[in-house]
Amino acid sequence: MRRRSRAIAAACSVFIGATASLSLYSPAHAQSADLALCDRVAADPTDPEKPAYAPGTAVIAQSDIALAIKYCRQASAASRRALYELGRAYAAGNQWPEAAAAYRKAADKGSTSAMVALGLLYESGAGVAKDDAQARALFQRAAAAGNALGVIRLAALGSTTGAALDPAQERAMLTNAAAANSADAQFQLGLMYANGVGGPKDDVAARSWFEKAAAQGDADALDWMGSFAASGRGGPRDINAAKDYYAKAAALGNDDAKAELKRLECTITMKDKHGNLIGCM
Repeated sequence: MRRRSRAIAAACSVFIGATASLSLYSPAHAQSADLALCDRVAADPTDPEKPAYAPGTAVIAQSDIALAIKYCRQASAASRRALYELGRAYAAGNQWPEAAAAYRKAADKGSTSAMVALGLLYESGAGVAKDDAQARALFQRAAAAGNALGVIRLAALGSTTGAALDPAQERAMLTNAAAANSADAQFQLGLMYANGVGGPKDDVAARSWFEKAAAQGDADALDWMGSFAASGRGGPRDINAAKDYYAKAAALGNDDAKAELKRLECTITMKDKHGNLIGCM
């Protein structure tokens, strides 16, 4: 299944303002400024606890690692989210034992994203001894709490260790996470309905879940919505809507959407003797 650093000018402006008047802040205000800076450079876009003011970054920029460690460490005494983000900063700098320690503290405080991150370290043996049982237990805890990536990693680990997660159970877990507005869960659930995995095939339900994930900017869901709209699968056929979905997915870097958009925009197509598209005008 397919999946998806930003400039930090906003963080810099917050930093300048915060440090210029730090002496005017109470300890609580200072901690809040530290947390805001931590979030600006190290928030995980898939973390259910990510605040709305921070867009999040899938990969922390190398130039931001020292800043992230400094402010996330300072905010971590009072915030499990900052502890998790501190772990991400250490991991970005390949400081695996430190990352594992931060993730463990955050997981113990209830961060489901930290549970998944620590589980991945146990699965790979980075910073800790490789231990699939520990990884599975952590993924299970995160999944039970509604973390979509916990469900996904639990299923993936099971498929590689011979202890596959029951597809019906996976669908049920993803439904809980999708109801909590997780775009990852909504997209994965759409795939399960589209392919009839873990229960009956249902194109209408698949389209509904893809649409919800697409509304949150999930590139793969946008691509699938383009396909469903172009073919009329699970709902009305609408070529203009399909082009719009594909264009949005393509802008997010989805190569399949780029190809499909080009195909839909062809007025004259050229195909080989097998019917395969070889060019258009």
